Amino acid sequence: MSVHLEVSEYIAVVRLDRPPVNALARDTRRQLIEAFDEISERSDVRVAILTGTGKYFCSGADLKDRPDPDKAGDFLGHNRLTRETGNAIRECAKPVIAAVNGPALGAGFGLMAACDIFLASEDASFAMPEINVGLAGGVSMLRTMVGRSFTRRMFFTGMRVPAAELYRRGVLDEVVPAGELMPLAMQIAQEIASKAPLAIAYAKQAANMMDLMPQRDGYRFEQNITMALSKTEDAQEARRAFLEKRPPVYQGR
Repeated sequence: MSVHLEVSEYIAVVRLDRPPVNALARDTRRQLIEAFDEISERSDVRVAILTGTGKYFCSGADLKDRPDPDKAGDFLGHNRLTRETGNAIRECAKPVIAAVNGPALGAGFGLMAACDIFLASEDASFAMPEINVGLAGGVSMLRTMVGRSFTRRMFFTGMRVPAAELYRRGVLDEVVPAGELMPLAMQIAQEIASKAPLAIAYAKQAANMMDLMPQRDGYRFEQNITMALSKTEDAQEARRAFLEKRPPVYQGR
């Protein structure tokens, strides 16, 4: 297995473990999809963390596992699997924190882009280097994170950008020494996991929908969610706990 899933206290940790650089082969992508689909349906998970084992977060697609252009349908199947890897993370019913522990290149950068919260170690770096091997891809992800000019500069040159620069540009939420990365990710995950699980699930859905909807329609969508949540047992428990000055006990209903 090149993807490991561990769950404790409502927090799932998904680790890429494919030495030496956690490159994405087809089987690795399938395992990632399975892990995040499982997380979506598990009632004992409220938030997830995605990270890498070793010195790399993910070096991108494994160039030794490219589709065969002479085999009909192989490229289309490969591309579909590539798309669904990011979609499984983006569409996961639970918030996903990226804890980028090292270089995130190409498809590895795309894995981070599919997450909800971006954290990185000081020695992390980022690039879309496909142009360096005669390919092109990833601008659809870059454009959601950085400005038009810098998107195109990264895309056309394949330049590698240190974590500090992406923090300066407001892409990364936090950049910390390597030893502090997972403790920070766990701290944020614990805070999220302490919230009402139904509210968090709806909040994730709303955040995804807001990327696609005009502000007027989006706010109406959120109001409908608030109305639905107000009728849940967890919302009533949250109000009681607030008035009684005690921690709430959520049941997920």
